[in-house]
Order: sequence, then C-alpha cells, then structure tokens
Amino acid sequence: MPHFIIECTAEIAAEYNEDFLFQELHKVAQATELFNPQDIKVRMNAYPTSTVGGIVNSPFIHVFAHIMSGRTVLQKAELSKAIVHRLTELFPEVPHIAMNVYEFEAASYCKRT
Repeated sequence: MPHFIIECTAEIAAEYNEDFLFQELHKVAQATELFNPQDIKVRMNAYPTSTVGGIVNSPFIHVFAHIMSGRTVLQKAELSKAIVHRLTELFPEVPHIAMNVYEFEAASYCKRT
C-alpha cells in the first residue's frame, strides 16, 4: 500500500520508458512523507483507443491512487496536486491530466502475509 495506477493513451505510454515514469511518481509520493517508500507501488494501463470529451484518442493521463485510510483531506489533495504537477512538467502537451484518491479501510484489507 499505496497503489498508484496510471491510465493513459498508448501514445503517452510510448513517449517515456515506463520505469522512468514509475520512478518519477514514486519520488513524488515518497516526498509527501505519507507512505513508507518500500510500500509504494506504481503500474500503468495504456489504452490503444479512447475518447475524451467526444474526441477519439485525445491524449489523457489519469492516476488512481488507492491508499489506506487515515490521511486528511488536505494530505490527499496535496498528494494529487503534487503528482498532477509533476505529470504536467513531463507532459506539457497533454491537455487532460488528473488524479483522484480512493481509501481502503484497514479492517477490510487483506493480503497474503
């Protein structure tokens, strides 16, 4: 925990090496000091076709963060702003960059260990 899932058009995924992009998001998430760096997970789903606002294959990046509950609204907002800011620096030509945060409840979360 946490999980950062990048969804984007395939062209965007091809623009940068995935490892570079994953490292950049990891750095931003780590800099917030909200998470243990060893627990941060980043992955990507790139879509070969999509529509945004009725425009076919309009470039977009959306990050879905799934984190354990317990952070304030301000902390979650600052996390979103920091990641969107970095993505905007990396992809200044992409018109649609956004992020949202979902919370897991510790009581209902289960993993192998």
